[in-house]
Amino acid sequence: MDCKAALEASQGDLQGAVEHLRKKGLADAAKKQHREAKDGLIHAYIHPGSKIGVLVEVNCETDFVARTEDFQQLVKDIAMQVAAANPLYVSREQVPAAVLDKVVEGKLEKFYTEMCLLDQPFIKDATGKTRIKDMVDGATAKMGERVVVKRFARFQVGAD
Repeated sequence: MDCKAALEASQGDLQGAVEHLRKKGLADAAKKQHREAKDGLIHAYIHPGSKIGVLVEVNCETDFVARTEDFQQLVKDIAMQVAAANPLYVSREQVPAAVLDKVVEGKLEKFYTEMCLLDQPFIKDATGKTRIKDMVDGATAKMGERVVVKRFARFQVGAD
C-alpha cells in the first residue's frame, strides 16, 4: 500500500516514488527518536591478523528486533566500520567543545566525517554516499523501532 501511495504521490514517476518512500522512512525514523532503546547486542570483531579488535554496542527497543538477521548484520557492519575507519566518537554531540575549539571552522565538516562514526561514509559503499547514520536510520525505518549505536571501543596492537 505504501508503494501504491508513493506512486500516486509522484504521479507515476518511479524515481519520484522511491524518493518519496525514502523520505517517509526517514520521517518515520525521526518520530521514533524519543523512544528508549534498552535492548540490543554487543558484537566483537577481530580484524584478520588479530592486530585490531572492536567491541560495539547497538541498541534497539526489543529483543525480537535484536535477534533479526538485518539487525545482526547492521551491528557487524558497524563493528567493521569502526575497525577500518577508526572514529573517535559515535556522534557529533559527543565531541567535546574543547576539541572543536581547536578545529578550524572551515574544516569542521571534514573533522566530523573522519572522527564521528555516524557521519562516516560506509566502507562497503564504493560511491561514498551512504553514511553510517543513513544505515542506522534505515534500520529504524525497516524494523519499526528505534536503533541506536550506543558505544564502541577499538583496540590496535601497539597503539595507545
